[in-house]
This record gives sequence, structure tokens and C-alpha cells, in this order.
Amino acid sequence: MEYFVHESSYVDDGVEIGKETKIWHFSHVQSGAKIGMDCILGQNVNIANDVTIGNNVKIQNNVSVYKGVTLEDDVFCGPSMVFTNVFNPRAHVRRMDAVRKTFVGKGATFGANSTIVCGVTIGQYSMIAAGAVVTKDVRSHALMKGNPARESGWVCSCGVKLDSFLICKSCGARFEKTDSGLREVEREE
Repeated sequence: MEYFVHESSYVDDGVEIGKETKIWHFSHVQSGAKIGMDCILGQNVNIANDVTIGNNVKIQNNVSVYKGVTLEDDVFCGPSMVFTNVFNPRAHVRRMDAVRKTFVGKGATFGANSTIVCGVTIGQYSMIAAGAVVTKDVRSHALMKGNPARESGWVCSCGVKLDSFLICKSCGARFEKTDSGLREVEREE
């Protein structure tokens, strides 16, 4: 086997798991799920049917990634963060045919206990603060805080908050605004 699954975890038939991925204690990967290479699924993680997860994704303890969610490469899901997949659930009304898709762009980060209401697109390299509740699309490199979450700045792909000139003091990257967020234009050496 080219990946690791802890003996307390379950991986259903019909799952694809990439090389060097590690699935830790009490986790469950359901049929039809696709998990890329070099991923880490912490304790008590649930990956639902037909979910797609890219390479080098880190999912911390107590996170469920429900049907309809797609995570691109290099996404970080902090402890106990939440994805939803039905906008108006009721226990007595079956709505799995009403799943709203959530797409998470490359390099996005979700802080602990953040909540992502289904049907949104999370832009690449955006950062969702701990406890934030995302109810609408998030632009690339946006820093989102609060309930409901609002843009409160911009973040470099290295994870450092950008200054007012959209320059990263850590790695020297410079950005410009676009309709969809930020785009890196140069990097100082």
C-alpha cells in the first residue's frame, strides 16, 4: 500500500487515495471519494461520497467534507471547521438532490471552527479566520473575518497579511487587484 490508514479508520470500496497520504484515527472515507497525494487527514475526519480532494491537502481533527465539496491542491482545513451541503435542511425532508456545490481554490486556508455555508466559491490563497461564517463567494487572497464573514484585508500565498500597497513583507511578492481578488505581478529577490 502506498498510503497509510490507521487501523481504527474505515475506507470504503471504490475510493482513490494518492501516494504518501495519511489517514489517522477514527476517520472514514466513503465510496467514490478521490484523495490526492501527500494529504493528511487528522483524527475523526469524514470524507463523504464523491468528494474530490487535491494534493498536499491538510485536514485537521473533527472535520467533515460533505458531498458537493471540492478542495484543490494545498488547502488547509483547521480543527473542527465545517462545510455544509444543503442550504435549508430538515430532518423530515430528504434533500440530497438539492446539494449545493462548494469549490475551494488552491492554497485556501480555513481557521478553526470556521463555517462555510454551501454553494460558494472560495478563491485561491484566501484565508478564512477562526470562527468566521462564510455565506458568499470569497475572492482570491482575501482575508475574511466575522459572522457573516467580510473582507478585512489581503493575504499573500505564503500566508502573511499584505500591507496597504499589496506587498508581502515576508517574501517580497507584489500584487494587483482584479475583479476576482488579487493577482501576483512580481516578486522581489
